[in-house]
Formats: sequence, C-alpha cells, structure tokens
Amino acid sequence: MPARRLGFGLSRQLWVVEAGIFLNMLGYGAVLPFEIIYLHEARGFSLGVAGLVVGLLAGVAILITPIAGAVIDRVGARATAVGAGLALAGGFGLLAFATTPPVAFAAAALAGVGNGGLNPSQSALMAALSPRELRQRTSAVSRIAVNVGIGLGGAIGGLVAGFGHNGFVVLFLANAVSYLVYVAILAAAVREDVRPEPVEGGYGQVLRDRAFVRFALTNVAMIAVGWGVLASIVPPYARELGIAADLIGLLLLANAATVVLVQLPIVRAAEGKSRVGVLSLGAGTWVIACLLAVVAQAGSPPLAFVCLVLAAIAFGIGECLHVPAFMPLVADLAPPALRGRYMATAGLSWWVGLAAAPTLGGQLLAVSAPLALVAGAAVAALAVALLRAFETALPVSVRLIPRPDSR
Repeated sequence: MPARRLGFGLSRQLWVVEAGIFLNMLGYGAVLPFEIIYLHEARGFSLGVAGLVVGLLAGVAILITPIAGAVIDRVGARATAVGAGLALAGGFGLLAFATTPPVAFAAAALAGVGNGGLNPSQSALMAALSPRELRQRTSAVSRIAVNVGIGLGGAIGGLVAGFGHNGFVVLFLANAVSYLVYVAILAAAVREDVRPEPVEGGYGQVLRDRAFVRFALTNVAMIAVGWGVLASIVPPYARELGIAADLIGLLLLANAATVVLVQLPIVRAAEGKSRVGVLSLGAGTWVIACLLAVVAQAGSPPLAFVCLVLAAIAFGIGECLHVPAFMPLVADLAPPALRGRYMATAGLSWWVGLAAAPTLGGQLLAVSAPLALVAGAAVAALAVALLRAFETALPVSVRLIPRPDSR
C-alpha cells in the first residue's frame, strides 16, 4: 500500500525523518560555533590542539564515508543511520567531559565515525522512502530543516554559552541527547521500504560509471564555491574591508534566511526542468555572488556590507538551485543495490569540496582576498562548462526533474 501523502506531498515517514534532521541540526548548531572556544577556554587546551581535535571530526568522516556506503548496501540505510547517530551521541557526550587531549581526540574520532556514516545513510534512507517524482521536494525540505536548525541552535547556543564552563557542558550534552532522540525516532517510527539487495561489483562498479564519477568530481568544485567561499573566504575578507564582527554574522543570517524563504518556491519552479540546466543556473549564480563580493572593495564599509549581503543572498539562491537537482539525480543514477555506495561517493564530494575551500582559498587569501574570490568565480564558471558537457552522458530518463502529478 503506498504511503499516505501529507504536506508538500511527502509521507508521514519522510516528515518524521525531516523532523529528526531538524533536531540534529538544532543540537549541532548550538555547539558548532563553540567547539574550539569550549576546548580552549573551558578545558584549557591550546588553540592548536583544540583545532586538531575539531579537525579530526572531519578527517575521520572523510575516511569513514566510503566504508559507510558499503555498510548501507549490506545492512540498510536505517540501521546504518541508527549506528551513526549512536556514535555521534557518544562522541559529543564524551566531549562534554573531555578534560585531557587524549580523551578529546578519542571523542572526536568517535563523533567523526558518526559524521561519516550519518550523511550518506540519511540520504539513502530518504531516497528509499521517497517516490522518485518527489525526491527533489524531500531534499528541499531537508535543506530548510538544516538551515533553520543550525540558525536556531546557534542562537540558543550563544545564550547558554554565556554561562561559561557549565553552559558549554550543557550544550554538548544537549547535542548528544538530540542524536539519541533522532535514533529513537528512526527505530520506532520509520519503516524502510526498500531492503538491501545482494551486492556485486562494489565500488569498482561505481567507478566504472564514468558519468557519475564526472558528476561527483564536478560537485567538488560546486561545493567548494557554493558553500565553502561564503563560510571560509568572505568572513576574513569582510574584516579586511573594515566590517564589524557582528555584521559578518548577519551575512550568514541573510544566507540562511534566503534558503528558508525561497527554497520551496524554487523547487516547485524547477520541476519539469532540466536537472543539468538547474545545476548550471545555480553555479552561474555563484559566479555572480563571487563577483559581487569583489565589487565590495570599491566602496566604503557600509557600501561594502551591502554588496556582501547581496552576495550572501546570491549564494543562498545558488544553494536552492543545487539542492533539488543533485541528490535526487544521484539516487536515480544509482542501482538500488549500490545506492549506499553512490550516496557515500556523492557525500565524499561534499566533504572534499568543503575542505578545499579553506585549504586552497586560504593560500590565495594570503596573497589577495579579491584574487581568492575571482578564483571562486572561475571555478564556478568551469563547473557550468563541465555540467553542460555532462548532460549528454545522462540517460534521457533522468535528465528532467520530475513533475509530480499532484502539486
């Protein structure tokens, strides 16, 4: 019996998963700005050690993600997500009481295992629970849940962190609890419709799918610009232009608010359109965003701030165009028996892109901030060209974003 559709055409189970994502991001958003601050100020670690602990979270996730893809294909997406959620709860719970660097590194490694497993399993689970013609809507709602959760969590976290040491401990414990609640939701309320099938070929079959591999590599460039530039390049550039720290925070708020306000209208407008065309439009919007940021250097700090706000909004619009096309296309390209590995490979392209922006962009920042932004625009333009060439390699059946019968 098909699942009964509720708001936006999504089933009850999908809305349960989306609610779990929101809870995760609410807890994680509360600790995200304070990870290094907590380890340095409350636990007395040097900034260098604190940075290594936080970096280990991402480093382990990159190593674990491909393994998680294989696990998903063998035991199922829900079971993998439950295990990842437990690892994250354990890792962040342990961080709340990490008084020495070895304990903090162990906690970060455990949480990194969870990070590496949660994203691909969550994506595979939503793809399994969502009809093909609604996957773009599922991705859009997920993106809104992430933005609202992180935004509210950050605001709440700032208030709680004001209580000092005890406040930090509460934040990390609350984040751990949010993962436990998510695990309980998955275990009690979600029935995974698609069970694992016998797997042959493994990652070798994924790598032989040249169209998908090209797509994943192109996504590294898109993520590095679309998400990485705003997070890693724009804030230090804004400081160089004389913009106050509190106003820099408003740039991130403008980006998040844009996603919340326009994501659903954009996904509706994109239905029935070319997936590659929508992705190309998103990458083209990031070209404009980078150039708007470059223009900011030509004016006074107030005018520079206006230019950067417009750039942050443009980055957000590009994100909204990327979301309804990327993961649903990955799900359509993946054979059901290898969906976990395809999702893990796609997820790895996100991790690499997010790591490339501060790593490579930081070197360009040391030379010239405008040069880093021009390079970002050039990378986004290259992504547009690669996407246009990629479209002919796609099966005709997956080239368009599906248009649901009932809108």
